[in-house]
Amino acid sequence: MKRIIALSAVAFLSTALYANADTQTQIDELTKKIEKLEKKQKKNTKKIGGVNALAANDNIKFDVDFRTAYDNLQYETVGGKKYSNDALYSNRLWLGMGYAPADNIVFKGQLSFNKAFGASYNQRATGTGYDTFDWVINENLTDDTIKLREAYWLWTPTVAGFPTTLSVGRRPATNGFLINLRDDDKAKSPLSHIINMEFDGASASVKLDKYVSGMYVKLCLGRGLTNAKARFDQTGLDYTKDGGSSLDNMDLAGIIFKPYDNGQYSLMTNYYRAFNVIGNDVSGQNGGTPAAPVMTTYGEMDGAAVSFKMDGIGNEINDFLDSTIIFASYAWSQTRPDGTQRMLGSADNEAGSSYWIGAQMPNLTGGKFGLEYNHGSKYWRPFTYGEDTMIGSKMAVRGSAYEAYWTQPIIDDVFSMQIRYTYLNYEYTGSNAFFGDGGAPVSMATAKASPSLYGDPVETAQDIRVYFRYRY
Repeated sequence: MKRIIALSAVAFLSTALYANADTQTQIDELTKKIEKLEKKQKKNTKKIGGVNALAANDNIKFDVDFRTAYDNLQYETVGGKKYSNDALYSNRLWLGMGYAPADNIVFKGQLSFNKAFGASYNQRATGTGYDTFDWVINENLTDDTIKLREAYWLWTPTVAGFPTTLSVGRRPATNGFLINLRDDDKAKSPLSHIINMEFDGASASVKLDKYVSGMYVKLCLGRGLTNAKARFDQTGLDYTKDGGSSLDNMDLAGIIFKPYDNGQYSLMTNYYRAFNVIGNDVSGQNGGTPAAPVMTTYGEMDGAAVSFKMDGIGNEINDFLDSTIIFASYAWSQTRPDGTQRMLGSADNEAGSSYWIGAQMPNLTGGKFGLEYNHGSKYWRPFTYGEDTMIGSKMAVRGSAYEAYWTQPIIDDVFSMQIRYTYLNYEYTGSNAFFGDGGAPVSMATAKASPSLYGDPVETAQDIRVYFRYRY
């Protein structure tokens, strides 16, 4: 535009000075001045663009997710005892951050606070400390400290024409595919049917959607426990492996493969193997007793899942079906004990399975209503310790779990509320334990015959939750 104006001015001047013998000379000088001005303008534009990038694109951006929740918890044991908390109030804060200095690399982080109202009565003296275990530190109600939930860099180069990713750090591994629907979050990685807990590790993926819509494959590596001496432990061998410990490094390797996703129909698969999984010995095999369990390494664990989601039923039949989501998922787990160790109470390889179905539908208020059901077998064991519940992971249930929820936006997508009801009916004990004797399944029928012998385990649990959530 400025170039056109400049040329118009030249034309005007050339017309006005037509009769002057020095007209051409004046036009040439004026043209040179205009060219100098244009060069200066380009330099200034480049500088301003750099400043804008620094101010708007390359700085750290923050986001806030703050939730206040009320939970009513009810438990009943096989012996008929009832336990409850009819007024559990909590605040949860997620403070996210992101920094992108270039188009193909970004840093992502998230700090977390999750706490019950007021002081926590006798918290550490009565608990085992597992509520502050690294896998679940941000999902459980603890103290008023700010903790790290996520911190990783994500590099997205194109290699041989294929979009790829490479990432290392404390990776997002909770609120994964399908569980994100009831949690009203974007799906993270991996599949929530078999893994839903925090970990440190790495991932690498390649998109193959030039061949099949939505196809990609991702390799995931994680470390769930590090065997290393503490610094200043008086041995002078800071951070070397502790040979006297019964726990070794616990690692996990997995593959996520999405064979198809066209926006309406999507299929996801996931397989993993975990090495040196841990558990409590209470039988005496490793020196533990019921009163003083010993944490030790038990063996390897395999798991796999295949999950299907339909986002919209049919093809523009009506608005209700277009906005309805249905899904189904099947998962499998397999123990691989080391030597004579007894994983989940058995020295044999034990397989477990679980299936999960659900639907999410729109309602007249502009919100979403959901129904879900899942069932797990006797030896079913996923890594879902970080699931967002107050009564234990529903996905880990050896038995049946029923859930209904209503999520309602109040002010656009900034302020919302949810009412959720979860009911767990256990058929076997050990659903939320680790991989040793504590995870050994005992049928509720057997436990009912002699409740005290088996510690009077919980048979049913239910949670009514109401929350208000602010996100920006």
